[in-house]
Amino acid sequence: MDFLRPASWEEALAAKAEHPAAVPIAGGTDVMVEINFDHRRPEHLLDLTRVGDLYEWEVGEDSVRLGASVPYTRIMENLRAELPGLALASHTVASPQIRNRGGVGGNLGTASPAGDAHPALLAAGAEVEAESAARGTRLIPIDAFYTGVKRNALQSDELIRAVHVKKADGPQQFSKVGTRNAMVIAVCAFGLALHPDTRTVRTGIGSAAPTPVRAKTAEEFLNAALEEGGFWDNGKIITPSVAKQFADLCSAACNPIDDVRGTASYRRHAVGVLARRTLTWTWESYRGTHRATEGAA
Repeated sequence: MDFLRPASWEEALAAKAEHPAAVPIAGGTDVMVEINFDHRRPEHLLDLTRVGDLYEWEVGEDSVRLGASVPYTRIMENLRAELPGLALASHTVASPQIRNRGGVGGNLGTASPAGDAHPALLAAGAEVEAESAARGTRLIPIDAFYTGVKRNALQSDELIRAVHVKKADGPQQFSKVGTRNAMVIAVCAFGLALHPDTRTVRTGIGSAAPTPVRAKTAEEFLNAALEEGGFWDNGKIITPSVAKQFADLCSAACNPIDDVRGTASYRRHAVGVLARRTLTWTWESYRGTHRATEGAA
């Protein structure tokens, strides 16, 4: 196994172009596990730890450009207001040591359905910035990024440079079920984001289908229910029947498997529970903001 260690982004792209099968490694929290258990034995490892650009982020007027290797700890400490859903998901990643090393780019590159960042990125409507030496840069909508079990839309000569995430315009939540409270792979996970500016809701489901997915039918139902009931304007409590239907539709969006961490039926049930709870939490937060705005007016 050869170890490639570029000192700049341009060198990294050149190395990837010369060795398309090279496996990128930054935090190493996914790749090293696979290598240590002999599940993967690539001819080349492409070490990106010296590429400083990947550890930087920019907060713009409408969105955040998050470098692929920005550690989860930095997201928690510095971007909680702009990216609350992703910050909450970052809290659940493994241990402090791993949160200091791992970043969103690694989750995306591995594309495991159990990756903690995926539900939050789906709910927020992120875009993945990919680049190759030959074709330049392109933005891949998060909905089109996951193509199969641990497969993504990257071309063989592309690397993930950053993720573009719209700044939160409303409450966001993330919740995860695991067999213990830390150092655990998700049995299932759920992300929810309210977007009052467009009067829409987006979801993200992890570890309950071959890829991270959205519950689109549930979103459409809830969007219609909130609009028809005037909930965005009146800030009333969402009725139990609406919350239950939303939860049931989220469960129906799953296509899980039985494995050592949980059964398919349990995952469907748990996703419904998480959907109902996160909807309650986010809507109560929205109602609090709505009442405060009305009071100020």
